Amino acid sequence: MKHSFNIVANHKPATLERVLRVVRHRGFALQTFNVSASDSEQVAIELTVTGERPIATLQTQLDKLYDIAHLELIPANADAQSAGIRA
Repeated sequence: MKHSFNIVANHKPATLERVLRVVRHRGFALQTFNVSASDSEQVAIELTVTGERPIATLQTQLDKLYDIAHLELIPANADAQSAGIRA
C-alpha cells in the first residue's frame, strides 16, 4: 500500500539520513523523496513509501525523531482528489 508524508524538519547534517534509516528499518520501500529548504533552519520533505506493514508503525517512529518539527500523513485518497480524478 502507498502512503505519503509531509515533514518539516530542522536543517541538520544527519536529519535526512535518520529519516531514511527509519523508513528502511520499519520495512517500507521508498518511492519518492523530495527535499526543499523552507528557510535556513528547516527543510520541507515530501516522502512516499510502500509497504505491507501498518503505516502507524512508521508514523510513530518518524515522529519520535528529535529533528522532526511537524509530521503529516496524507490520506491515500488525497492524491486522487488533488489530481482531479473522480471515482
